[in-house]
Amino acid sequence: QVQLVESGGGLVQPGGSLRLSCAVSGRFVSINSMAWYRQAPGKQRELVASITSGGTTNVADSVKGRFTISRDNAKNTVYLQMNSLKPEDTAVYYCNGEVKRRLGLNYVNYWGQGTQVTVSS
Repeated sequence: QVQLVESGGGLVQPGGSLRLSCAVSGRFVSINSMAWYRQAPGKQRELVASITSGGTTNVADSVKGRFTISRDNAKNTVYLQMNSLKPEDTAVYYCNGEVKRRLGLNYVNYWGQGTQVTVSS
């Protein structure tokens, strides 16, 4: 069974920073693209940032210049460095990964359980 486990959320003041981590565990042979999504109360889930297996990144305009996505392929982990946080960044942040469990199978999307980020004074 493949699991994505997030960590690093919490309460931070406006202008502060947090670093989210998401580790992929279980039995698998390959991880393709990984991404971070977020969902605020009453809103749809939105893509925050993504990164390919080769390291190409894509960041939403709303967080560009403030958030950075990276990955450590040796640790099967993706990170989201969040700086200059604003109250509107408050949301549950979800990790997503395309994982191939065995050779010959297609990549399948897996989700983490989510981690709460609250930006408030």
